[in-house]
Amino acid sequence: MADPLKELFNAARFRQIADLLADIEPGFDSRRFLRLATTGLEPLSLLQRIRHGTVALRATLPQDYPTALAVLRKLAPRLDGGFTGLMLPDFVGVHGHGHFEESMEALHFLTRFSSGEFAIREFLRRDLHRTLAVMRQWAGDGNEHVRRLASEGSRPRLPWSFRLEALVADPAPAVPILEQLKADPSLYVRKSVANHLNDISKDHPEWLLGWIRPWDQAQPTTAWILKRGLRSLIKAGDARALRVFNFTARPTVRLKNFRLSPAKLRLGQVLEFGFDLESTSARTQRLVVDYALHYMKKSGATAPKVFKLREVTLAPHATMKLSRRQRLRDFTTRKHHPGRHRVEILVNGRILGGGSFVLHT
Repeated sequence: MADPLKELFNAARFRQIADLLADIEPGFDSRRFLRLATTGLEPLSLLQRIRHGTVALRATLPQDYPTALAVLRKLAPRLDGGFTGLMLPDFVGVHGHGHFEESMEALHFLTRFSSGEFAIREFLRRDLHRTLAVMRQWAGDGNEHVRRLASEGSRPRLPWSFRLEALVADPAPAVPILEQLKADPSLYVRKSVANHLNDISKDHPEWLLGWIRPWDQAQPTTAWILKRGLRSLIKAGDARALRVFNFTARPTVRLKNFRLSPAKLRLGQVLEFGFDLESTSARTQRLVVDYALHYMKKSGATAPKVFKLREVTLAPHATMKLSRRQRLRDFTTRKHHPGRHRVEILVNGRILGGGSFVLHT
């Protein structure tokens, strides 16, 4: 399947960028830029295409780095934003290490039009504490894109980027950033803070749970961050994480009448499943109900992905009916393979049962 994301940087896009640069910078060699940016483009992934464009920019922009930054600052508002703008911070991340202050100012500006999350990591890897000091200031910025960069760029395990091994080993240096953002009014920022906490939970769950213990769950934005940030621990049934939200640590429930249809389906069709959840306890129980879909891999092995279903309060000896519909389709981040897939129901991280279906692609 063709990767639609990488086509955001195709020949037409680079022609657009060349035209904009020619308008901004008199004498810009747009023909050379296009030749460099489009040669060998086809087999490259999205991030490789971004770097390919960065190389072309370096070859054709003024060689004086601060002068080149001034051109990029004029270009950024004219692009479409999103992934299209990622090439400009990438230029800073690759070429800006001899000009730390100018590069920090550039990322502070450019991230508003795309994101500097990948570029800032190049500085964190080389000079962690100096860069974090700047990012602590960004955490108090009035612009949500800048505040998000403070959290997202310092994530220990940011997807599509290299790990920040120093923060994987010790997440404490980023704590002042997250403390400033733990009740941020922006959902965009809160998602990043939660994902940062989830990164930490994979290496330091006990440390994380101790650190967030005083956080005020009466504050809705903070409670939202905590619930999402501890999601991996909750899905795994970690008793300490469950207690943070007053979920029942060791629930006594039974799965009954599990049903799944169709037993065979093709890519693009909808899978439906349902079941009864019966309490066998004399007490009310607070439960996190999830389901794991074991996807077939190209190798023939399967790998589970856990999805959230519902949070429920189950009265003593009560029974609750639950169901879900899910369309099976390919994404950029997941390609389905034919074969037998399994669905399992989890309650507070414990597998209760499930069923299987066969997928034809």
